[in-house]
Amino acid sequence: MSDIRGAVEAVWRIEGARIVATLARVTGDVGFAEDVAQEALVDALRRWPDSGVPRNAGAWLTAVAKRRAIDRWHRDQRLDERYRVLASQLEDVQDHEWQPIDDDVLRLVFAACHPVLSRQAQIPLTLRVVGGLTTEEIARMLLVPVATVQQRIVRAKRTLAAARVPLDTPEPNEWARRLSGVLGVVYLIYTEGYAATRGGRWIRPDLAHEALRLGRVLAGLMPHEPEVHGLVALMELQSSRFAARSARDGTPVLLADQDRSRWDHAQIRRGRAALRRADAVGRGRGSYGLQAAIAECHAVAPSVEETDWDRIVVLYEALGQLAPSPVVELNRAVAVSMSTGPADAMPIVERLHSDGALRGSHLLPSVRGELLAQLGRIEEARSELLTAAGLATNERESEVLRDKAADLGP
Repeated sequence: MSDIRGAVEAVWRIEGARIVATLARVTGDVGFAEDVAQEALVDALRRWPDSGVPRNAGAWLTAVAKRRAIDRWHRDQRLDERYRVLASQLEDVQDHEWQPIDDDVLRLVFAACHPVLSRQAQIPLTLRVVGGLTTEEIARMLLVPVATVQQRIVRAKRTLAAARVPLDTPEPNEWARRLSGVLGVVYLIYTEGYAATRGGRWIRPDLAHEALRLGRVLAGLMPHEPEVHGLVALMELQSSRFAARSARDGTPVLLADQDRSRWDHAQIRRGRAALRRADAVGRGRGSYGLQAAIAECHAVAPSVEETDWDRIVVLYEALGQLAPSPVVELNRAVAVSMSTGPADAMPIVERLHSDGALRGSHLLPSVRGELLAQLGRIEEARSELLTAAGLATNERESEVLRDKAADLGP
């Protein structure tokens, strides 16, 4: 049974977003689509131990979920036009109907970023439905309580249903209006793939690759939007380091210790080309373009010591003006410490500490611990690193922080 459960979880991890996206398109209700998809998973756990895992498990789950939807409507005596549409879907009659966005998952992202929802509602809903992230993971990413995330998701589903929002492809003239939300969601899905907030895996390549795929599709649809190319550039450049970011046993390998010959240099070239396309539009770099430029500095440097840290500091200063956040300030502090030393970086970190920024996050004490160690304040550094280890919800990251504290000596 454990093997079947593992197979179901693997199929859902890979196919879940597409299954929900397809169901949302044909049922017109995100919450309802997610419900019947979950019922299909329960069916799989019950039936696959006897019948075996189907060759096309994703299609099996989708078909079962569609039939579950029909059964529900039948019980509710709601056999109306939706019944006929769904029935025709089961016969594959409309599977090749033309859509301006020929990608179910990206269509769902655009639909969930409808203007009837606030940005605060759009992002957690899409991360839950499209990214398949748990409410705990989303809460960690957004730095808000779990209960807040749960309320926002429930309210967002109710709002979409009450407003009768069609979960279909918006007209092209609507794309730009929703672009900021769409890019934000794709970026956060990628971020969770690049550095998982929870569990025993340091990287979740399935999420990162799906976000990059969505970004590439989006760049083809909206070639004159610089921030689309900027986000693709950022994801390409960051993904180029995946092979070197963890050891064979999954242990994280930090930037200073990575074997740069293992970086994917073809992907670095793709990322730099995407950044040039963003610049060629001629509207200046936005927040994703600036982050991609920072990633480019790392990608072309032969080593940590030979990295152009002065340029990275300037880029973070620009990013802080354009998209201010405590995380950007913390990253700027790291860059300043590499450029001119930890004594110059410490006041930035102390301001964040006194402001209560990033309270409950491991990020601030981990950086503070590193800087204190460089300044020779070993006992304070060890305490901060152990505090960070206790706050980190990713097991691998917690281990790295505890090791750093231990390396400071008894």
